[in-house]
Amino acid sequence: MSKRDFYDILEVNKGATEAEIKKAYRKKAIQYHPDKNPDNKAAEEKFKEAAEAYEVLSNPEKKQRYDQFGHAGMGGGQGGFNGGGMNMDDIFSQFGDIFNGGGGGSPFESFFGGSSRGGRSQQAIGSNIRIKLKLTLEDIANGVEKKIKYNKKVIAPGVQFENCSTCAGRGQVTRVQNTFLGQMQTASPCPTCRGMGKKVKNVPPGADAMGLVIEKVTTSIDIPAGVADGMQLNVRGRGNEMPGGVAGDLIVLVEEIKHESLERDGNNVVYNLHVSFPQAALGADVEVPTISGKARIKVEAGTQSGKVLRLRGKGIPDVNGGYRTGDQLIYVNVFTPNKLNNEEKILMKQLLDAENFTPDPSKEKGFFDKMKEFFN
Repeated sequence: MSKRDFYDILEVNKGATEAEIKKAYRKKAIQYHPDKNPDNKAAEEKFKEAAEAYEVLSNPEKKQRYDQFGHAGMGGGQGGFNGGGMNMDDIFSQFGDIFNGGGGGSPFESFFGGSSRGGRSQQAIGSNIRIKLKLTLEDIANGVEKKIKYNKKVIAPGVQFENCSTCAGRGQVTRVQNTFLGQMQTASPCPTCRGMGKKVKNVPPGADAMGLVIEKVTTSIDIPAGVADGMQLNVRGRGNEMPGGVAGDLIVLVEEIKHESLERDGNNVVYNLHVSFPQAALGADVEVPTISGKARIKVEAGTQSGKVLRLRGKGIPDVNGGYRTGDQLIYVNVFTPNKLNNEEKILMKQLLDAENFTPDPSKEKGFFDKMKEFFN
C-alpha cells in the first residue's frame, strides 16, 4: 500500500509555516492520543502516522528533500523514524513537548474547552502542473540543469481584486459545534471565493473568472544525479498562480531514455560483452562503452561464458546521497558460430578430441563459488 502524503496527513498546505505544522500535528496527536482512544488500533496507527509526518516536515532539511522527491527522498520510500519502525516511546520521548500545550494547562482543555480561538487562515494555493521530462543515462548519472517550457496560469495584468464579503478576506469560514467534550471549532474553504479570500473586481479581456490568463513560461530546473524512471520531482512555486494565495508546484515526471548499449539495474549499469571463442581462450584487450565514454578491459585467457567483470564506481550515484555510486557490470558472452565453412570445420574437428578442449566439470567453479567471487 502506498504511503499517504505527509501534508495530507497533517491537513496543511506546502506553504505552511513551522508554527502551523506544529499546531496541525498537535491537533492530530490529541485527536488520536492513546489515552483518548484506548485499545483502538486504527487510532494508534493514525497517531504514529501523524508523528512520522511531523518528524519530516518539522525538519527543514528533510522537508526540503521530501518536497522535491516525495517519499522516495526519505530513503527507500519511507519517512522518518528510520524507515517507519517507530513505537510510542520514540514518539513521546522525541515530541513530548508538543503535548504540554504551551500554556501550562491540559492539552485537552486548551483544545476542546471553553471558547475557541480563531487560528491563522491557511493560504489558498494554486493547482499543480505536471510535465514529463526525458533524460539520458548520462544526464541521470551526472545531474543536469534543464530548461523547460510549459503553459501556466498567471494573474492577468491590470486585474483588480476586493476582499470576499463572505469570509472577510480570510479564505475560510468557521463554525463552532457543541460536543460532549466542549466546543469544537472547524474551518473549511470559503464556498464563495474558493479559499482565495478575494474576488475579481474587474475581469480583463482574455482572463477567466479568477483573473487568470495562460502564459508560456521558460524555467530552469536542477535535476540531481541518481534520479530514476518514474520518479517525480516537485519544484515549489512554479505551478499555476492563485489570486490572494501562493502558486502551486511544478511536478516533473522523469522518463529515462533507453541507452543504446547500457542497461540500468538499480544504481548499477549492465553491459553485455560478446567475445569470440579465440578471444576467450587466448585472452584479449577489448573496448567497452561506459556512461562517461569508453574503457579498455582485459579478458583473461580461459574466461568462461557467464563471467561477470566489474568496473567499480562507473554506475549511478544514489539520489539520497547516503550510499556509494554503483558499478558497471560486464557480462561476458562467448560467441558460438552457427555456420562454419569447410576449412573451419576441419580445424574444429582437429580440436574436438584435444586434451585441453575436453570439458572437465571438476575444474569448473560451482554456483556459490561464482557468487562469492562476484561479491568480493
